[in-house]
Amino acid sequence: MKPLFRSILALLLLASFARPATAQERGPLVLAASSLQEALGDAADRWVAKGHARPVLSFAASSALARQVEAGARADLYASADEEWMDYLQGKGLLKPGSRARLTENRLVLVAPLRSRTTLRIARGFPLARALGSGRLAMADPAVVPAGRYGREALTNLGVWPGVAGKIAAAENVRAALALVERGAAPFGVVYATDARASKGVRIVGLFPASSHRPITYPVALLKTSQHRDAEAFRRFLISREGRTILARRGFGKPQ
Repeated sequence: MKPLFRSILALLLLASFARPATAQERGPLVLAASSLQEALGDAADRWVAKGHARPVLSFAASSALARQVEAGARADLYASADEEWMDYLQGKGLLKPGSRARLTENRLVLVAPLRSRTTLRIARGFPLARALGSGRLAMADPAVVPAGRYGREALTNLGVWPGVAGKIAAAENVRAALALVERGAAPFGVVYATDARASKGVRIVGLFPASSHRPITYPVALLKTSQHRDAEAFRRFLISREGRTILARRGFGKPQ
């Protein structure tokens, strides 16, 4: 082989390896609830280790992501922090039939800044409003965001919502609510147990009784517009025993 030909061939090979990744090579686009950040990051790492292209993960409130899908966002998978927003998309005909599955479960906790020494026992009528004083209770927007809806339901069933309803610092998602407590901008917050576990800036004051709110379940489904060849395989991986074990390491529960 002539030296000039070898040089040209080497340059062509280098160019083929250096070319920008196509949409297929980048992996499926996953729209997921904010609380799944670390867990799905771990799952994506494991998926890559198996020889697949890394999924593109986009996190926000389940409500905001559902609205994006409704507006025509091109994505492959949707993972919600409640059944209602998945029901919403299913009712609009935006899910691939038969692809919806329950991914995992979570619990709800009351958190305070790490250096706070305030103690509260979560029970019916517990003095949360008095403990807040002039401060506010950080939580995801209770009107639309799943974490906020679960929180309002729990506080209502425990008989304390009327006393704190006017003291809510409503955040766009559960991680934004967590950040308010981490910064000391709110003396208490209602977040998922997995969020508290992922944070180094808060401590758990108490766990809300499971009976005080609906089960916190996370469904996952393929979107009807998905064209990615790995999307269904990644969905199956997430709901497999291996995938759910990865989520469990971050504190998520096994779906019933």
